[in-house]
Amino acid sequence: MIFEETKLAGVFLISAELHRDQRGFFARTWCTQEFQEHGLNPTLVQCSISFNRVKGTLRGIHYQAEPYPEAKLVRCTKGRLYDVALDLRPGSTTYKQWIAAELSEENHRALYIPEGCAHGFLTLEDNTEALYQMSEFYHAEGARGVRWNDPAFGIEWPAGVCVISERDQAYPDYGAK
Repeated sequence: MIFEETKLAGVFLISAELHRDQRGFFARTWCTQEFQEHGLNPTLVQCSISFNRVKGTLRGIHYQAEPYPEAKLVRCTKGRLYDVALDLRPGSTTYKQWIAAELSEENHRALYIPEGCAHGFLTLEDNTEALYQMSEFYHAEGARGVRWNDPAFGIEWPAGVCVISERDQAYPDYGAK
């Protein structure tokens, strides 16, 4: 795997090293030792998939608050998505900054989002599927989010939003919390 740290401390874009032959390819997508060597949380307790029928579906921007913060590793297994990590760690030098990466079934990349950062994505194709690996179990009482178009963050989305949940639309301005 190739680990590329982004401008947000602890957020990594991870590319699979494809070993090709006449059958196709083989690639490692997870290794506890390699994650530890890069200072990333290697704990995996839960995996989920998100299937999205329509291009322009937005999910997020979500995180889990203390005492249940979670790290996520997100990969696109079908289609394409614009994946966003948002730094919500108050002591961080990149607090309230964001990064984005296109993840697709073709590029085999994943985004690692550490504890204290929020995550969301916009689908760029119909029938897009994302695979999440998480370091913490889901706890409804710790589930939080910020609005995808909150001016406090200025996230630049590459296309319009066609489908979004009522909950994700209704988060208040971040400064109003």
